[in-house]
Amino acid sequence: MNKFETQAIRVQAERSHNREHSVPTYMTSSFMFDDAEHMRAMFAGEAEGNIYSRYSNPNTDELVKKVCLMEGAEAGFTTASGMSAVFNSIVPFLKAGDHVIASRAVFGSTHQILTQILPRWNIAFTYVEPDDVGSWESAVQANTKMLILETPSNPGLALIDLEAAGVFAKKHDLIYCVDNCFATPYLQQPIKYGADIVCHSATKWMDGQGRVLGGIIVGKAELMAEIKVFIRHSGPAMSPFNAWTISKSLETLAVRMDRHCANAKKVALFFDKNEEIQRVLYPHHPKHPQYKLAKKQMTQGGGIVTFEVVGGYERAKAFIDEIKMISLSSNLGDTRSIVTHPASTTHSKLSETERFSVGITPGMVRLSVGLEHIEDIIADLQQALEKSKVVITKQMASSLT
Repeated sequence: MNKFETQAIRVQAERSHNREHSVPTYMTSSFMFDDAEHMRAMFAGEAEGNIYSRYSNPNTDELVKKVCLMEGAEAGFTTASGMSAVFNSIVPFLKAGDHVIASRAVFGSTHQILTQILPRWNIAFTYVEPDDVGSWESAVQANTKMLILETPSNPGLALIDLEAAGVFAKKHDLIYCVDNCFATPYLQQPIKYGADIVCHSATKWMDGQGRVLGGIIVGKAELMAEIKVFIRHSGPAMSPFNAWTISKSLETLAVRMDRHCANAKKVALFFDKNEEIQRVLYPHHPKHPQYKLAKKQMTQGGGIVTFEVVGGYERAKAFIDEIKMISLSSNLGDTRSIVTHPASTTHSKLSETERFSVGITPGMVRLSVGLEHIEDIIADLQQALEKSKVVITKQMASSLT
């Protein structure tokens, strides 16, 4: 049982005496002990089992086991949200005076952790360019402890050579942490390229239906042991119900991602031929600047297409306002297609200079391509482009009178 799809479906928590086919939700805050000695042994780590759902639960245990198999990891831990997973992938290993290296192309909230939270504890960071691993040497300091990457990046779909980054991290004895949310373990496994820790917002493609929040961290056993201690005592536990929901969703991750990717590639090709689109980015589109790298380390291109409309912010705003079927939301990875304007929402806390440095322009739109029929998705995009052009043309004419 070593195929991805089979593991996603057949890895389950142990059945109870009821012999249920579908694993139940274990909605309990705590668990019972046989006697005083059993209680002592459990807390001493001399016996296996569950003590308290902040520590472990059959539902979270099942989810961790699945994702560890998918990613090729030794151990893992679930968290209450994706950003909790990102945060707890980083801070357990750092202390005042330490330094980290991070890709400049990271999610807006990750940027806030690096620029606003870590400096409060006298932890410094240096941004490096995601497409130029060779230039990273100058960022290394005597106190550098970690390398933090996100690939593909949100929202600019910048890719990082995971293998080259792994060589770099090993050379300088750095903990190598990768946010693999956009690719999912179905399309990319960073541990194969040397990553020590991999984190996900399970809220996105892993759940895949916009229902629950969740995060997960997997990686080397000795590193995960430190993360587990930190999380158990700081408390960002995933609820048993959310773990059950996400674990069930993983049973269809492969088939969903196949459809997301197929639809996204067709959307990218549609945009590429449309004169109202100034630029389109999709990892498995031949015109993506890192297409060869994407083909090397991603089995498919993912479900996100990022594009820039002709006419800048006003056109992007008009385009989004004319959308009829596709959802307007800050989420992604849903069965439903979703459009977002990164510069004014998810990455609004970055300065204009910081946004431009990672390719986020006023006219950029992020499209999470859903599972609707591709003709309906493209039809909605087409009509929004046409109507927004009319809106902008009228605005320009009005400003001249």
